[in-house]
Amino acid sequence: MRVTRVSARFPRVTRHAAAVVLAAIAGAGLVGVSAQPASATPPGIPSKATAQSQLNALTVAAQGSTSGYSRDLFPHWVTISGSCNTREQVLKRDGTSVVVDSSCAATSGRWYSPYDGATWTAASDVDIDHVVPLAEAWRSGANSWTTSRRQSFANDLSRPQLIAVTDNVNQSKGDQDPSTWQPSLSSYRCTYGKMWITVKYNWGLKLQSSEKSALQSMLNTCSS
Repeated sequence: MRVTRVSARFPRVTRHAAAVVLAAIAGAGLVGVSAQPASATPPGIPSKATAQSQLNALTVAAQGSTSGYSRDLFPHWVTISGSCNTREQVLKRDGTSVVVDSSCAATSGRWYSPYDGATWTAASDVDIDHVVPLAEAWRSGANSWTTSRRQSFANDLSRPQLIAVTDNVNQSKGDQDPSTWQPSLSSYRCTYGKMWITVKYNWGLKLQSSEKSALQSMLNTCSS
């Protein structure tokens, strides 16, 4: 059975709740809602061993200030190819059977959100999450970067920094680090932790002691 799109006219919280219920019913075998992984995942997710080495190498420091922070200092979404911007590229990468129009906007497809296990059939129900939030990056060292470097970070398609997820799940995450927010789908926390670690490592960002402890606990759940 095809997933029935929940109307975009409903409040986002209502739509999210409905999706979670549908996913739960599907898990019980009552309806044929697909909960299969997306056709592609963010690139560069390291092994447990590599992530552990990267975590050990990260500098632990007190959290910096958000003074001076603005999302405008991390320009996104930028044009990647033709008429496609970063958001549209991730929607195509992370979705299944995605169809786009002449302006590269997704007109149909299916997106599985690994944070909460919900499946969506309208791109408007999906946000592109910055795994390491922009404000978190600012507090962790990006405040000293050039705008050009911050733009590269905010549109990074070569590392696991961008992922398509349920819109209001992304909004509830906000700029929190893993010490205060982790995916509700516990089976994805290992992957999320590895993604977070390698992004911070490759971009030379610092982390707090509570953040490191949370990431270590997440890594401990990984089998590989």
